[in-house]
Amino acid sequence: MRRREFITVLGAAAAWPLAARAQQPAMPVIGFLNSTAADPPYTNEFLNGLGENGYYEGRNVVIEYRYAQGQYDRLPGLAAELVQRGVDVIVTSGGSISARAAKGATNTIPTVALIGADPVRLGLASSLSHPGGNVTGVAQLVVEAEQKRLELLRELVPAATAIAYLVNPTMSGSPIQDMEAQARRLGAKFVVRSASSDDDLAAAFATMTGERVGGLVLGADPFFFMRRTQLVALSARHAVPTMYFFREFATVGGLISYGSRLADGVHQIGVYTARILKGAKPADLPIAQQSEKIELVINIRTAKSLGLAVPQSILARADEVIE
Repeated sequence: MRRREFITVLGAAAAWPLAARAQQPAMPVIGFLNSTAADPPYTNEFLNGLGENGYYEGRNVVIEYRYAQGQYDRLPGLAAELVQRGVDVIVTSGGSISARAAKGATNTIPTVALIGADPVRLGLASSLSHPGGNVTGVAQLVVEAEQKRLELLRELVPAATAIAYLVNPTMSGSPIQDMEAQARRLGAKFVVRSASSDDDLAAAFATMTGERVGGLVLGADPFFFMRRTQLVALSARHAVPTMYFFREFATVGGLISYGSRLADGVHQIGVYTARILKGAKPADLPIAQQSEKIELVINIRTAKSLGLAVPQSILARADEVIE
């Protein structure tokens, strides 16, 4: 073989692997949008949901993470970044506010959302069974259980003359009027307090102590969940019996919680995201409801430290009792 022919053949052989790599499809990209901060146990639940369906971060899928750190006004800009990045699907968690930000940024990119309120009422879907747009996911209906939380707290502290409701003023949708009506039916004075920062939280508890509040319902809010350890400590320091919206509060010393399992919801949106990547259309993928999985958790140690005797009627209904 002539030298020139040999070089030509050698060059062609070297180019084969490069051509093969160039023909491989690019890995799909997931944009992960959250209103709070990175929380590894829940990120892992999402990744487990993906992995069970054949998608592994860094191996056959790329994930772009965006966290608003509890500053909800950052969400629209973060959602816009993911749209500009050209992600294949957007995943939202950290409350319905994240889903609304994604919906405001795009009506074409498939979006899988963990939604804390009614997605139809929020305008995210036409119906649960047939969303009809670019958003599907899991509805945990956390906000819709607020009145039940008030009812359970009243049962736990029947002597309380005033019950407070702590909300985040930067998050719309808190059912204040419905809660006030429920408190009136239960024969308790209803006090609304607001907080959107660490300083606000400390001030709110100091105010409630001065007002002789006998119980507190913590409004369902992602910022509050991000500050769960601090909130449980404030409740203990000021001796305010507090009802929480996720079990994670009770496991770190909170008195009582009533709500769905957050970890289950995060896992399920991982499963749904995999289905979207395999070709499912969000318009036709029913929004899963977790309202049937709401659980009641009681922390007996905390009750004793507050001098509360937990009624047998509550203990009998509890899904978990922390001794």
